[in-house]
Amino acid sequence: MQTERDPSTIDMPGAARSAQRAAELRALLHHHAHRYYVLDAPEIPDAEYDRLFGELQALEEAHPALRTADSPTQRVLGRVLPGLAPVRHAVPMLSIQTETDTTAAGAEAFDARVRRELELGADAPPVEYAAELKYDGLAINLRYEAGALVLAATRGDGETGEDVTQNIRTIGQIPLRLRAEQPPRVLEVRGEVYMRRDHFERLNERQREKGEKTYINPRNTAAGAVRQLDPAMTASRPLSFFAYGLGEVQGWEFLAAPAATHGAMLDALAALGLPVSGDRRVVLGAPGLVAFHRDIEARRDALPFDIDGVVYKVNSLELQRRMGFKTREPRWAVAHKYPAQEQATRLNGIEVQVGRTGKLTPVAKLEPVFVGGTTVSNATLHNIFELRRKGVRIGDPVIVRRAGDVIPEVVGRSLELAPPGARPVYVPNFHMPRQCPVCGSEVQREKGGIDHRCTGGLFCAAQRKQALLHFAGRRAMDIEGLGDKLVDQLVDGGFIRTLPELYKLGVANLANLERMAEKSAANLVAALEKSKTTTLARFLYALGIRHVGESTAKDLARHFGGIDRIMGASVEQLLEVNDVGPVVAESIHTFFAQPHNREVVEQLRAAGIHWPEHEPEHEGAAVATPAAPLPLAGKTLVLTGALPTLSRDEAKELIEAAGGKVAGSVSKKTHYVVAGEEAGSKLDKARELGVPVLDEEGLRRLIAAAE
Repeated sequence: MQTERDPSTIDMPGAARSAQRAAELRALLHHHAHRYYVLDAPEIPDAEYDRLFGELQALEEAHPALRTADSPTQRVLGRVLPGLAPVRHAVPMLSIQTETDTTAAGAEAFDARVRRELELGADAPPVEYAAELKYDGLAINLRYEAGALVLAATRGDGETGEDVTQNIRTIGQIPLRLRAEQPPRVLEVRGEVYMRRDHFERLNERQREKGEKTYINPRNTAAGAVRQLDPAMTASRPLSFFAYGLGEVQGWEFLAAPAATHGAMLDALAALGLPVSGDRRVVLGAPGLVAFHRDIEARRDALPFDIDGVVYKVNSLELQRRMGFKTREPRWAVAHKYPAQEQATRLNGIEVQVGRTGKLTPVAKLEPVFVGGTTVSNATLHNIFELRRKGVRIGDPVIVRRAGDVIPEVVGRSLELAPPGARPVYVPNFHMPRQCPVCGSEVQREKGGIDHRCTGGLFCAAQRKQALLHFAGRRAMDIEGLGDKLVDQLVDGGFIRTLPELYKLGVANLANLERMAEKSAANLVAALEKSKTTTLARFLYALGIRHVGESTAKDLARHFGGIDRIMGASVEQLLEVNDVGPVVAESIHTFFAQPHNREVVEQLRAAGIHWPEHEPEHEGAAVATPAAPLPLAGKTLVLTGALPTLSRDEAKELIEAAGGKVAGSVSKKTHYVVAGEEAGSKLDKARELGVPVLDEEGLRRLIAAAE
């Protein structure tokens, strides 16, 4: 459906053009409301819907005869979805007026309207308001009878919603019984089901890993989950809930108090065990509303969930009753919007970028658009499979979304204005590049995975900062003082291009860096010198080989005993290492097959980094005779409490260097528990199972005796 004016109406008389446009707008708004509320599959951003709605409102204000009973401005939109039982609301679930002026003037205009409705003079005290967040989720009515949840329904068309009781019961935040000795006979609580941004991102990441479709935004995902016909599907989605209002109420003494307020009502709901947002405030007059709007706008990106505005309500419930309702909304409330976080723009091209971890990502180059409070010209397409699934084409209008600190992403094509004959961005033989566009290293897609990655981790300029920070980490080379800000200066200033150049830094050039005095520079040089004495396992882990964590690095070091054997190992030989599977083996082999990675290792050794090596434990790893078993080989130990001289990490390293393994819990398979001061339940469990208990000195004697 088109959103623009039909050119055939240009020559019509003014009244006829207005009537034709009003009919077009009604049809468009009904169509998009159905896509948004019923199908949970919007075709246009919220900002575009608000623009169309405002245009129709203006037409009807100018020409009242154009206002029809079925106009979207006269009723709440939405329909019951077939398959869910209809529920007639005892008290209609109406929407509230939207103030789209995102400046302070929007709040001031609402306060002025309220004062006119209440016939307050210029000298009258300011009106008290309850100010809240406008959540971006799905409105729900919860009906409690004698304290028990008996029914949950969607808003639907405001008069009739859908029975989603079994689905709502899966949301842990929603109490099945109110916390009250004498609960109201009937209490209908209105609120919003939503999805946190971090939960949404994790859900989409799981979808990408499985090669399945990703979801557009948290709002649609939450709405779709609530309206599933299978409650088990709803339970698999991480949903949350906030209460913000009431429906039918019988036998709740709180409302009988003449001074009852909306803010106190929310406090009372919280006392009953219902989740209520803490981001709310009681304020006075327009200045209080403006201050709240600005405060939330400043903190909007830091909120863990999406909002598209704030809500102002006259705080006194008595004044709310006096002001009443107009056709489709209360006179005593308004939603004050913020700049939209979804907007339509045009896709001008696609480039491939290399991230800090080597992941290759197709990035959309966009016609600049203001969205989520900033101008966006680039947006992620995640991976080639996601790009193809969305079917976006160069030249297409697309919907771009930016919420909080999340990287802007292309949600999909804007089906409204897709031009015919637009050039596709992919053809059947389109592939991600075979060589990294930054360093020219081989690009590989993991077996069974969806992401493509550059294999030049120690060489690739795009991965330089991440490689340095990982290399310097406490569990890797432990270079104290080499943090994010200093790495940024060293790389951006051209002081370091590869890892070995770290060890060429001197006090003189370091002292000239910002916030680096001579003493700090000397300390860093000393830390670099100290890091040269390390272990093979730490060095392997520091290289940042994909899928090689601390445990795998230790297994590799024990199995092969030396770096040259590891670099020369075949995939088959790597598979002989404990807990190394095909994906890990392939990753290690590919890493060391890159000549520049091997060159970096040799340069690091030439810079003075060294570690003790030993003959391989497994006879297949080398032709030399296997070394004698390590003192704690085959033994599992558990640490608990604070030891006199060893930190937890140092004790763990001591045990693992002696061939033992450190577990997190005590079982019948545990050989020893090493206990220090304030040992907890692990010590009790060891005594219960008869597991030998050692102190720090006992551990040292055990290792020495075995040697």
